[in-house]
Amino acid sequence: MAHVEERADELVRAAEALYLDGTAYQGDNPKGATAHITGGMFEYLLVVRHNRLYIRQITIY
Repeated sequence: MAHVEERADELVRAAEALYLDGTAYQGDNPKGATAHITGGMFEYLLVVRHNRLYIRQITIY
């Protein structure tokens, strides 16, 4: 689970840099995506206006 947390933190920092004021964002949210980590992967959804990254599913190999 530590790998998931580390990768999710990286994704959040990248989103903060890309969407400086998420609550004022008017565009469409990015589509859900998959992040690969050591020993598995996870699916996530970024909701910019809520300033949230939701992890939808974790798959361990």
